[in-house]
Amino acid sequence: MQLVELHKALANDTRMDIMRWMSDPEKNFRPHKDGKDFSDGVCVQVIQEKTGMSQSTVSHYLSILQRANLVIAERVGKWTYYKRNDETIRAFLSELQLTL
Repeated sequence: MQLVELHKALANDTRMDIMRWMSDPEKNFRPHKDGKDFSDGVCVQVIQEKTGMSQSTVSHYLSILQRANLVIAERVGKWTYYKRNDETIRAFLSELQLTL
C-alpha cells in the first residue's frame, strides 16, 4: 500500500468531502433523477451538483480517487457511478495506525 499516494489523493478539501459524503449517500446526495438507488454508487452529475464545481473538475477529482483505489467506478449506460472502496479505506487506516 502506498500511504503517500493515498494521502495525496485525500489532500484536498473537496475530495475529502466527496469521500465523507459517499459514506452515506442516501443522507448526503439528492436522489438520482431516474429513481435509481445508490447500490451502484453516486452518479457524477449528482456529485457535481453537490460540490458546485464544474463537471470536468469533479471528474478529475474522482479519477484521482480512483487511481488511489479509494473509489470504484461502474459504467451504466452513458453514466458513471462511483462508490467508496471500503476495503482500501480499512487497509489504509490499519496501515496508518501501524506506521505512526
